[in-house]
Amino acid sequence: MPTPRRLLLPTALLACMLGLAVPLRAQTSPPSDPLQSSLVGEFALQDGRLQDAARAYLEAARAASDPVLAERATRIALLAVDDALAGAGLALWQRLQPEGSPMQRTVAASLALRAGDARRARPALAALLADGADGWKQAMAALMAAVGSQPALVTRLLAETVDGGRLPPQLDAWLAFGGLAQRLGQPALVDRVVAQVVRRFPGDPRVQLLQAQLAREAGRLDEARRRLAALRPAAAAQPALQQALALEYDALGDPATAAAILAAGPQDEERYGQRAFLLDKAKDKAGLAALYDEVRAGASQPNPARRLLLGQLAEYLGRYREALDWYDKVPGGGAQVQARLRRPVVLHALGRADEAYAALRALQDDALLEDADRRNAYLLEADLRQKDGDRAGEEAAYARGLAAFADDKALLYARALMWERRDDIARAEADFRRILVVAPDDVDALNALGYTLADRTDRYREALQLIDRARLAAPGNAAIIDSYGWVLFRLGRLREALEQLRQAYALQQDAEIAAHLGQVLWALGRHDEARRYFDEARRLDPDNRALARALRETGA
Repeated sequence: MPTPRRLLLPTALLACMLGLAVPLRAQTSPPSDPLQSSLVGEFALQDGRLQDAARAYLEAARAASDPVLAERATRIALLAVDDALAGAGLALWQRLQPEGSPMQRTVAASLALRAGDARRARPALAALLADGADGWKQAMAALMAAVGSQPALVTRLLAETVDGGRLPPQLDAWLAFGGLAQRLGQPALVDRVVAQVVRRFPGDPRVQLLQAQLAREAGRLDEARRRLAALRPAAAAQPALQQALALEYDALGDPATAAAILAAGPQDEERYGQRAFLLDKAKDKAGLAALYDEVRAGASQPNPARRLLLGQLAEYLGRYREALDWYDKVPGGGAQVQARLRRPVVLHALGRADEAYAALRALQDDALLEDADRRNAYLLEADLRQKDGDRAGEEAAYARGLAAFADDKALLYARALMWERRDDIARAEADFRRILVVAPDDVDALNALGYTLADRTDRYREALQLIDRARLAAPGNAAIIDSYGWVLFRLGRLREALEQLRQAYALQQDAEIAAHLGQVLWALGRHDEARRYFDEARRLDPDNRALARALRETGA
């Protein structure tokens, strides 16, 4: 269950991307009352029984001749990976809404792809690509849905689309399809995409940026640096390109150059903050000191945000007394609250822990502050207590916070992670369940509890129900797809697990997903491929806990 990050595609386009189209067996009883069936379906959803929910909603849709219920039944059946229900739901939906919709066409295309039916998939994709300015996004979503189950077919149809010039004249569409080819491990196809892009969009600097990104992802780092260097003169006059170029240098492992790029042009607090973060990441103390002097010199009468920034820069430099001085000078308002929350961290770094905790207690007791700020003071105290190795103090901070803010989700979630880190799974589960009592559909808590049960206990069926509920609420979330793949692995459903984990990794290149992929591949006897994913996980996060355990359990 990796930390959620920004997705590569809009989640709405991935909302119903699973299932095959095959006939449903004949109904043995007449349709029941649609309201009753809908209620049965909703209760089944709350229990995480997706197949039962899909059947009930399909029955309600038939009884009421309601296309909205038919769509809901189809979406749920797709997530349940119930081929018969998905096909039947789509057929009913199409009959009740014959004019169609982009989502209906996307589902039809994804079903054909997952079934491995190229004959049906080709016209379905063609219809999506012709469906207005954003049709390519639906086509991409349908292809992504079948990456795990039908990679060869996806590759073939992707190549036909690119080579046939069927994408619209939008650079974003070509960039997205090129990225998919890269993630499918098709360098020849990537080269053809790039060739088309260069021909169709001559002179657009984003093309050069794409080539640099693809070279980096393929391990051709010298080429990537050469292409990025050629872009630097143009980036100076284009703020959006400048930001993109800095991000790419950071991804290349060169945050110092990224900071240097952002130093050109007009500066504000946000830009200064980005530069400070990058320089600290590069461990460039000299660069941070120069930036500190630059920011200080440019503000004879610094505003609150500038004083807060100067305090943060002083923190980065380890000049803690100066940081305290700047924080103390931040006047009232939101910036002052942030400064007050930073002061205890600085005091703690100075070895003045008693003063740090006293400052946090003052924040916690300040009735004039917003509840979120007071709550954050409890979270910060728990974090500092953990760093001190003060287990009792960490527990007490959470207990006092929850006494002040009963059933606060952030406090409960953080404490649950503390219990999990200490291998106290029963207490972790109790806190996750307290969140779900207050917010039964909280996606993060559903996923975290489901993953914890799958990862740390043998209650796999229960874990699957929880994760299924999270999948229903956020079907395009890579972290949740990873959790689903992991519980399938624990259930011994290795090939299904591999399909889901491949899809998760196509959405988000994350060390934990890569480690899970490697472990499943190892269990399938595909050791060389597994080692490649373990190597990728090391590159992304060498200290990842899931990677360490996978290596220990496999002996890779």
